[in-house]
Amino acid sequence: MLLQVCPNGARTPDEHPALSADPSVIAADVAASVQVSEVAAHVSVGSVHVHPKDPDGRDSLVSAHVDRWIRVLRGACPRVELGVTTGAWSAPDPAERCALIGGWRELPDVASVNWHEDGAEDAADLLLSRGIGVEAGIWTEEAAERWAASPLAGRCTRVLVEIQDIPGDQAPGEARAILDVIRAARPAASILLHGEERSAWPAFEIARGLRLDTRIGLEDTLVLPDGAAAASNAQLVNLCGTRLAG
Repeated sequence: MLLQVCPNGARTPDEHPALSADPSVIAADVAASVQVSEVAAHVSVGSVHVHPKDPDGRDSLVSAHVDRWIRVLRGACPRVELGVTTGAWSAPDPAERCALIGGWRELPDVASVNWHEDGAEDAADLLLSRGIGVEAGIWTEEAAERWAASPLAGRCTRVLVEIQDIPGDQAPGEARAILDVIRAARPAASILLHGEERSAWPAFEIARGLRLDTRIGLEDTLVLPDGAAAASNAQLVNLCGTRLAG
């Protein structure tokens, strides 16, 4: 199983003390997460999914920002797969989004593409042409069907099944519906299942039960399973690693 850490997401620095617009702060927390997972002999962190920020803490696809974040994260975690977002909120116009991606000089290993967004296939095709792997972000059953019909589906590194912020008891049914579409279309597809906010911990348990790749981090949740505030990404990773190894 792959355990991915998602340290910041689209959150702004004022949402948690461990969040920052400074990539060195996030990189230090990610490095601590990797070390915790390795030293504790749990399931090791094998991937990082980060949202590069502008100086004001907003998600950015601008080369100057992405390049800086990639350099800093690579320096802190040189042996871990490094991925970034291409979320449309960073650049709503599909043509602009592709132009920005085309300007990156420091290239991540992978980048997520949300398949429900306009221009998703163009962004994915561009990433692949630049040697960047694609993580297909699937938020709904409809998006899963759209991805399944895409000629690029078989070229994606993995599928990120993202259970949205819904009540925990609804997460199993939502996950099942999406997974059924993906497995019917691509039985051998690599799947990473995770949730966010209310569904974060229920989705983690679903992934653990199905032995699917999963992720954890302050992007997806600011709290522990008991509702207490999470201190850091490293704390979240340590807890998940312990549960996955159990």
